[in-house]
Amino acid sequence: MRTLSSSALLLANLLACAAATKAASIKTDYLVFTGTFTTKDSKGIYAFRYHSSNHELTPLGLAAAIASPSFIALGPDEHYLYSVSAVAEGTVSAFRIDFKSGKLTLLNTVSSHGGGPCHLLVDKTGKSLFVANFRTGSTAALRIRDDGSLQEPASFFQATGSSKDPAKQTGPHEHSVNIPRNNRFLLVTDLGLDKIFSYRIDTAKALLTANDPPFVTVQPGAGPRHLAFTPDERYVYVINEIQSSVSAFHYDAASGSLHEFQNVSALPEYYSGENTGAEIEVDSSGRFVYTSNRGYDSIAQFSIDSRTGSLTLVGQTPTGGKTPRYFALDPSGQYLFAANQDSDNIVLFHVDQKTGRLTPAGKSVQTPSPVCIKFVAVR
Repeated sequence: MRTLSSSALLLANLLACAAATKAASIKTDYLVFTGTFTTKDSKGIYAFRYHSSNHELTPLGLAAAIASPSFIALGPDEHYLYSVSAVAEGTVSAFRIDFKSGKLTLLNTVSSHGGGPCHLLVDKTGKSLFVANFRTGSTAALRIRDDGSLQEPASFFQATGSSKDPAKQTGPHEHSVNIPRNNRFLLVTDLGLDKIFSYRIDTAKALLTANDPPFVTVQPGAGPRHLAFTPDERYVYVINEIQSSVSAFHYDAASGSLHEFQNVSALPEYYSGENTGAEIEVDSSGRFVYTSNRGYDSIAQFSIDSRTGSLTLVGQTPTGGKTPRYFALDPSGQYLFAANQDSDNIVLFHVDQKTGRLTPAGKSVQTPSPVCIKFVAVR
């Protein structure tokens, strides 16, 4: 077998590095869709074009008129977008994306089989959609047709019970649906019961079966809202709305079970005002966790201990607006978009890749009641 000389190996490595650098430097434009509440000036889902070369957002206007699309999700091929309507008789709508204009074409609308749906997710195969109904405390699974449209719910679970907080926990309130990489389980956070339910899923039939154990509990009165996996899925982190804290769990991918090992505040020690936790995200390196505070109106930054998974609060950054219900890291991981619901703006922050800290990027856009953000690469 012929072997390369040291000089040839060096040249090969240099060429590989150059190719990697060139590939990394290629910039992609994205469509950015924002879900909203239509209780004030909003008419539905809005679109922007995000120029990743200069990190500018160009407004494209109303993409689809729909009542209170408070959470939106994409199919795995990103040709279809799905939205809840957070109204009393909840619905889920399917849209086809026009990549040139950013407009959304309605395919159909079906019942969410509950009131006030607030979160939804498409499985990895694109065959099933799962939705959390906050007001009535239920979870539904829907089949997705080959053309992207939705069938009526195929399976349904209604939670029952209550927990500690007399104002917010008199009944069940499902707040998010989450699927790990192996596509075998559905984890559902219930703010009203202080539980995270675990279901086995049959994505071909959109069927849910209670896992064993069927749930794990968090601290009474915490109010689990949203969760995020680390990239290797060894850990799961949950933002607790009522307690303004983060619960850390070991995650067993084989069984779909969770084991809590830490609970840490998402607020600085000196803050004693009103606040509710909202969104949570783990960066793509698996080294940092971000959460949003409504009241203190900030993004909290945590570092993850690579050996234990434990969190340490390293910073708080004001969001440049009021009530950051949602935020999202852009596809490069270099910028964070904070959606300030009550000040009608989206503000961009630069992410320090070494420390995880945020600094204002000096860029923002006005849009009515932004509460969800999704990126779609332009075809």
